Amino acid sequence: MVTDDQTSLNVPPFLNGGGDCADLIARMDWSASPLGPVQSWSVSLTMSLAMLLRSAVPLLLLWGEDGVMIYNDAYAALVGDGHPALLGAKVSDGWPEHSDFNDKLMALGLGGRTSHFSDLPLTIQREGQETRAWVNLDSSPVTDEHGQPAGVLCILAETTERVLAERRAAFLLNLADKLRALETPAEIMALAAQRLGQELSASRVFYAEITTRGWMTVERDYTRGVSSIVGRHSLESFGPDLLAAYRDGAPVVVTNVGADERLSEGARSGLQARQVGAFVDVVLFQEEQWVGLLAVQSAAPRIWSPEEEALIQNVGERARAAVERSRAELALREMKDTLEQQVVERTAELRRYHEIVEAITSPICAFDTDYRIIAFNKAHNEDFRRIYGFETRIGDVFCDLFLPDQRVAMRALMTRALTGEHFTVTEALGSPDLGVSTWEISYTPLCDATGRVIAAFHHATDISERLSAAADLETAQEALRQSQKVEAMGNLTGGVAHDFNNLLTPIIGSLDMLMRKGSGTAREKRLIDGALQSAERAKTLVQRLLAFARRQPLQATAVDLGQLVDGMTDLVGSTVGPTIAVEVDIATGLPPAKADANQLEMALLNLSVNARDAMPTGGTLSIAVKPRSVTSQQMPGVPAGDYVCLSVRDTGMGMDEATRQRAIEPFFSTKGVGKGTGLGLSMVHGLAAQLGGGLTIESTLGQGTEITLWLPLSDVAATAKIFLAPNSAKAQGVGTVLLVDDEDLVRMSTADMLADLGYGVVEASSGAQALELVQAGLRPDLLVTDHLMAGMSGAQLARELQGKLPELRSLIVSGYAEVEGLDVEVARLTKPFRSEELSTSLAAIGARVPVPPDISGMRLADRSPDATEVG
Repeated sequence: MVTDDQTSLNVPPFLNGGGDCADLIARMDWSASPLGPVQSWSVSLTMSLAMLLRSAVPLLLLWGEDGVMIYNDAYAALVGDGHPALLGAKVSDGWPEHSDFNDKLMALGLGGRTSHFSDLPLTIQREGQETRAWVNLDSSPVTDEHGQPAGVLCILAETTERVLAERRAAFLLNLADKLRALETPAEIMALAAQRLGQELSASRVFYAEITTRGWMTVERDYTRGVSSIVGRHSLESFGPDLLAAYRDGAPVVVTNVGADERLSEGARSGLQARQVGAFVDVVLFQEEQWVGLLAVQSAAPRIWSPEEEALIQNVGERARAAVERSRAELALREMKDTLEQQVVERTAELRRYHEIVEAITSPICAFDTDYRIIAFNKAHNEDFRRIYGFETRIGDVFCDLFLPDQRVAMRALMTRALTGEHFTVTEALGSPDLGVSTWEISYTPLCDATGRVIAAFHHATDISERLSAAADLETAQEALRQSQKVEAMGNLTGGVAHDFNNLLTPIIGSLDMLMRKGSGTAREKRLIDGALQSAERAKTLVQRLLAFARRQPLQATAVDLGQLVDGMTDLVGSTVGPTIAVEVDIATGLPPAKADANQLEMALLNLSVNARDAMPTGGTLSIAVKPRSVTSQQMPGVPAGDYVCLSVRDTGMGMDEATRQRAIEPFFSTKGVGKGTGLGLSMVHGLAAQLGGGLTIESTLGQGTEITLWLPLSDVAATAKIFLAPNSAKAQGVGTVLLVDDEDLVRMSTADMLADLGYGVVEASSGAQALELVQAGLRPDLLVTDHLMAGMSGAQLARELQGKLPELRSLIVSGYAEVEGLDVEVARLTKPFRSEELSTSLAAIGARVPVPPDISGMRLADRSPDATEVG
């Protein structure tokens, strides 16, 4: 409830700038709500609302066991008249008709689980009109200050337009199939009216024939709860205004018969007497003449949506076409019967054939056994003139009228028809100067009373537009399949690379320790060194796989791209060799880019090496850095926004379109077996996409290739990159390390490294076990934890322990980019790693503390009760 006194109260800071819903929240009296007064709301609730209220996406927060509804302006617009009553209400009260679904949603969210629902149906009041809508809903738990689920965040996206479009398309496709099977106009009109009435829940639907004097005849109608109006009616009785609207050609839409001024008083009374409260009339034309009227009526006043009007128009056109087709087929059957009896008659009788084909609207002609034309209609001659520039005449040898390269094929088709075969073929016909079209041609032979073929019909339909639309659809479906294939490949690659990282960590760690200990024979040292080099190559391969899958752990910072490229110019030059000239063009005043400097350097080297391989005889490598902006739909694969672009262009062999389309696929390479992994370009593409940018490729076969990396702008200033000499910062192992990892081999290898560095190590196989150790009295100086673990992530564990041990320093270890909730300031180490990398990472967080009692290797299972005071 909103009170006047509250309007003068100070608005809590988290509501400032949150839109109309935020203002309404500030004015509402929440004392009777399960949430209590706004001033008493928890930090987790207020921080969640600060984000939610400022979002342009419809967001709904269901807080507490009761699911109190708090949402933003976008959600308010989605629910229409339901706002503001829903704000602050329990979800069970706000949406009682969806109680089972809401109970399931709350149970999933408060149980710590996410959910996704596609195309959920809703009934919404908008502007006083009950409206059917569909939405996609994604939900996830929102945790409180203790890490426990306290609410459910719902992200919604309305899919009504797409759902309706799909339903309408399926309806029209099904209707077209059903109409095609019917033979008589009456059956066609009756089925179209019935299906449309059922789809729109209309009271009455009918298709009427119209004469030039404004009379319409209704042979059949579909009714639901009202009486039939089969019979003959005058359109002039509706009044001059409505009749003029019919002549305009647009659908006539009446939402309330009793209040529409276009209707005469007599028309209103007549319509209301026939139980018509609202209607949509679609006038169908043949050239400039009325030929039919499709009417959809409601017994009560009704607001017709644009989608419903469009559906009625589409059904009307299909019904008219089906009726014409039915009549044409009927005329063909009648023509065949007539020609079978009359074709052997004299020339006077041939005029009758011409009159028959002239009555058919689609192109058709008849030819005799000498291939000469004996009848044709107007549409046939118009199409022939359009594609060849001249008209046919009675007596012409039909096949000889076609171009030389088409004559043989046409004569063969006509010969088949004259043998008595009924068939349909597709042929490309026309003059190159006037335009070649694709035609669907049906041949129907005619026989006399003895069964001898005396003539045949050539019935042609231009299907070029239909084939073009089918080709466009196939292209779109292929693009979708390609996108799904790459996405699936990325997901699979990321998962495999993550598991491979966990396998490599103990391998590299163990080999590194063996190398540093220096024991063994010279041959054993060489074998260990070779194994370590192979493991390092595998590590690089995994990093490229993770980059392609957009799962590599990135340290995204503000990077001065011009400074980075300038600093790597000499390295690039030495890498590509003396036969290739390197040109660098760096724009002035560049804004900082959001990127991982180390990964970006690797990407630039990868692109430079690819360019070098594309110019085996030498050439020019051009590197450019400049700011660019992208608007919506301007650059496929690159979201709209501002970017700093790094472009690498070569003058090499270039790529054809098929190669360019597959260039970013993992393991795709044109270098041959053993000359490349095929992961370089896919790694660069994955890096750009993971940073929120994109990658574009422009290439012409024989003229070179330009690859552009689109990096989003950083919202902070760039800092100079600090290069540390090797071994310049190593932790001198002093203190106790709490080591947490759910992979036994990884944990064992890391524990050995830490012990070798001089640390005391306490191991735990999960976040929960680590918390039990601390609750039992352990006071570690350092936390080294894996991030992706069952139950509790490393980031959650670090935050939990930070609240208990403020002086605790933390190092998160991960080889995967699933770092949701990981604070930027928490130090990270990428799997797999060597002892030196671990030591340097620990030194970077200041890991130097007094020497504790020796409890290295202690695990939860073998701690004695006396050990609870250690630390």
